[in-house]
Amino acid sequence: MGAVEVRKLVAEAVGTGALVFFAVGVATLSFGFGLTGTSISAGVVATALAFGLVLFVLAYSLGGVSGCHVNPAVTLGFLLARRLALRDALSYWVAQLVGAIVGAFLLWTLVHSASTYRHRMGLGTNGFGDRSIVGVNTGGAFLAEVMLTMLFVFVVLSVTHASAPPAVAGAAIGFALLTVHLIGIPLTGTSVNPARSLGPALFVGGAALTQLWLFIVAPLVGGALAALAHVYFAGAAPTAVVAVDGVPEQRETEDIRPAVPN
Repeated sequence: MGAVEVRKLVAEAVGTGALVFFAVGVATLSFGFGLTGTSISAGVVATALAFGLVLFVLAYSLGGVSGCHVNPAVTLGFLLARRLALRDALSYWVAQLVGAIVGAFLLWTLVHSASTYRHRMGLGTNGFGDRSIVGVNTGGAFLAEVMLTMLFVFVVLSVTHASAPPAVAGAAIGFALLTVHLIGIPLTGTSVNPARSLGPALFVGGAALTQLWLFIVAPLVGGALAALAHVYFAGAAPTAVVAVDGVPEQRETEDIRPAVPN
């Protein structure tokens, strides 16, 4: 594995860890310390802004290195859209999961240093049934995660396509994540990212772990559907690719060689 490939994997691990630590950290502080009434609405907005802004910053900071997927569902979308090779997708998934676990561990360590923290407060984990703000059931939670992930991944694939203006990609991706969180937080806490759900659930345990399957399967289904929609609308238009020497080149979307968007 060359130095370029290693840098991409480190970027994916660091980016995913940062998303979990900072954005899930805001969720934990917003909902884990007894907020009620109108404070819940403020927590929803604060958490949605945190996820959107953190990804906005990461997209412009790490996008030129790895494409800043920081989400297994996004990577699956690129794989199925034939913009990423299977070998690279597998490596990205490992890096993202490792980064999410490390980020969750650091956050878990930090919040446990607060004298008012209690284990029942969780760590920004996702859930349904009695772990949902509005009590959404299993089927509703699955549908919500599929639809929200589909929208988010479709936006990512679309704005990183060669036909889209590259300067606005990071902003569009950040706003897309913010948008899905505004509706998703009251429903499931919003996953749309299996790595983001896995990391905190490992440290919280209990129902967070028993319900984790949904927040792995549903986002991946949504990512796959997004890839199908993207291929339908984008067709065989060329896709921007970062070459090993850093010079952008053009390839067709049918090319299954590594193709990480700039």
